[in-house]
Amino acid sequence: MNKAFKKIGLVSLGCPKNTVDSEIVLGNLISKGYSITSDEAEAEVIVVNTCGFIASAKEESIDTILEMAEYKKSGRCQKLIVMGCLSQRYKDEIIKEIPEIDYLLGAGDFKGVTEIIESTSPFSPPYKGGEKGEVRLQVGEPVFDLNENIPRILTTPKYTAYLKIAEGCSNRCSFCIIPKIRGTFKSRSAGSIFREAEMLAGQGVKEINLISQDTTMYGADAGMKNGLSELLKGMVKIDGIRWIRLLYCYPAFLKDDMINTIKDEEKICKYIDLPLQHSHDEILKNMMRQERETEIRDLMGKIRKMIPGIAIRTAFIVGFPGEADSHFKHLLNFVKEMRFEHLGVFTYSQEEGTKAAEMPEQIPEDVKKVRRDAIMKEQKKVSLEINKRFIGTTQDVLIEGASDDNGLLISGRMQTQAPEIDGVVYIERSDVSPGDILPVKITKAMEYDLIGEAKKQ
Repeated sequence: MNKAFKKIGLVSLGCPKNTVDSEIVLGNLISKGYSITSDEAEAEVIVVNTCGFIASAKEESIDTILEMAEYKKSGRCQKLIVMGCLSQRYKDEIIKEIPEIDYLLGAGDFKGVTEIIESTSPFSPPYKGGEKGEVRLQVGEPVFDLNENIPRILTTPKYTAYLKIAEGCSNRCSFCIIPKIRGTFKSRSAGSIFREAEMLAGQGVKEINLISQDTTMYGADAGMKNGLSELLKGMVKIDGIRWIRLLYCYPAFLKDDMINTIKDEEKICKYIDLPLQHSHDEILKNMMRQERETEIRDLMGKIRKMIPGIAIRTAFIVGFPGEADSHFKHLLNFVKEMRFEHLGVFTYSQEEGTKAAEMPEQIPEDVKKVRRDAIMKEQKKVSLEINKRFIGTTQDVLIEGASDDNGLLISGRMQTQAPEIDGVVYIERSDVSPGDILPVKITKAMEYDLIGEAKKQ
C-alpha cells in the first residue's frame, strides 16, 4: 500500500458491463488496504470509469472528468485517473484537451489503476509522458483478464449482481463503435463463470443478470454450438441462486435449443432482452444486421408460442441515415402489432469511425426526437394494457426496499422486470426484507409499474 494515499473515490459511468469493471477496481483497491469514499471532496485519488458509446454518454463522461478535475484545485485530490471506453476511443484527444488528468488507462485495465496508486514514482514504467509530460498514458489493446480470483466489491444491492460472461463483439453493425473499443468477442471459461456464480451465491446473491455485448454468442469463439444453453444448464444447479436473467441477446443467435432451455429451467427468468434496432428490411440491411423482418417475426412467434407469458424487452434506433417516413411508419406499426412488454428507443447517434457516420441522408435531430416520442407514446398504451393482465394474479416478487421517504411503500420486481431499466411492483409496507422473494397479489396497473399486496407466508 502506498501510504501517501488512504482514501480513493471512484465514479462509474455507463452500462452494467462498466459497473462490473468498476466493482473489480474497487475490489483490488480494498484488498490492498485502501479505503473507498463516496465523497469526492475527501478523496486523495479519484478514478473515473468512462463510457464512450454514443454522443450523450461521451458528453456525460467529459463533464464528469472536468467536475472531478476541480477537486484537484480545491480539494485533497492529488491524482486523477481516467479509464474505460472513452479513454480507449479518444486517448489522444483527451490528453490534449484535459491536462488535469494524471493517468489515462484503457478499457478493462483493472490492474493498471492499482499499479498507479501503489507506485511511489509518478513516472514509473510502464507509463510514458504525454505531450507536455503531464499525462501518463497506458492505452493499448483492450484488456480482458476477468476471472473469479480477481477481488470484486458489489455496488448493487446484496441480493442481485451482474455477471460478465464475455467481452468485446464480433458483429459489425454499421452504427456501433463497440468492436473498435472493446475488441472482438471473447468468452470466459464456463468453469470460471460457475465459480464466480458460486461465490456470489455464497455472499447472498439470489438474482444473477448475465451480461456481455452479445450474450447469445457465448462460446461461439471457442467452437461451441450451444454454448449459452450449456452454460445455463450448469448455472441452474448452483444452490442459492433463484433467478438467472439474460441481457443483451442478439436475435440472430437465439436458437431453439436456447429457447427450450429458458422454457424448461425454472430458475431462468422468463425474460429476454432482445435488441432488434429496426423492423424494415432496407434499414436493417444498412445497419448491417443479420436478421430481416420475416426472420424477426418468425422468432417472436416462436418465443411466444414456446414460452407463454415471456416478457420481451427490445430496443430500436430511430433516425438512422436514410430512414424515410415510410420506414418509420413501418417501425411504428411493428411496435403496435408486436406488443413488447418493455421497449426503449434511441435516437441515432452519428459516431465517427462507424460506417453509418459516412452514409448520406443523415436525419435532423428534431426529426429523430419526434419519431422517438411517437414510438414511446404508443408503447405507453401497450405497456398499460399488458400490465392490466396481471391484476388479480399472484406473482413472485423480489423485494428491494423502501420506495418513498416515509417508508410507507416498498418496491420489488417480478421475474419479468430487470433491475434499473424496467418497471417495479409497489407494495404497502409489511414485514419483509430486501432480498426476500415472496408472493404478491397484483391489485392495480399503471403504465410501467404495478401495485400489489404481499401475501402472508
